[in-house]
Amino acid sequence: MSLQAISNTKCLVLFSGGQDSTTCLFWAKKQFAQVEALGFRYGQKHDVELTQAALIAELAQVPFNVIDVTGLLSGSALTEHDKDVADKHELNESLPASFVPGRNALFLAIASSYAYTRGINDIVGGMCQTDFSGYPDCRRVFADSMQTTMTLALDQDVRIHTPLMYLTKAETWKLANELGILSIVRDYSHTDYNGDRTTYNEWGYGKLDNDASRLRAKGYLEAKDNGWIE
Repeated sequence: MSLQAISNTKCLVLFSGGQDSTTCLFWAKKQFAQVEALGFRYGQKHDVELTQAALIAELAQVPFNVIDVTGLLSGSALTEHDKDVADKHELNESLPASFVPGRNALFLAIASSYAYTRGINDIVGGMCQTDFSGYPDCRRVFADSMQTTMTLALDQDVRIHTPLMYLTKAETWKLANELGILSIVRDYSHTDYNGDRTTYNEWGYGKLDNDASRLRAKGYLEAKDNGWIE
């Protein structure tokens, strides 16, 4: 479906309050007539992201709800706070310890049901397979499979949009700038896996002791070097 065709419809944004989902939220506001946002509390170590999400949703004037699924997800340094997010995953050393098994599958299934009751067919997510930590549930093939599964489960079209899927983190910063929300993404969104909001950098809050902050910082500096942001 073309962007022109969806411009008069409404959508649901999976919204964590992080850099990617914040960019997606404002992208969706440009593409859809009505936008709602949905976040999840799942016992994440950096649950300050939901506090930031509420602030950003208010700035965007978008209705925002949070569903608590605490206890349904485990096997990650994000949900088991004594583990180091900088380590490798204990069950698969090719993945980082921050990988949460089944997270995006659960979120997309719940979001599809939530959207169904609101007459929404379009779901927007910040998944990206170009510049990420290697999570298998951030690939477009996974999003496509969930789109098919939920379409079959609900017997109506479910369309999953992933505007950042093939962008580098630098290009995501560029998009934020083009959307006019560079300062919102930098100052309000939260990415740091350890939940740090005591240290402010030119790329936002966090410390370079986890992949999320390192990718965010690296992308910001690349975008700056390319002249995409100032």
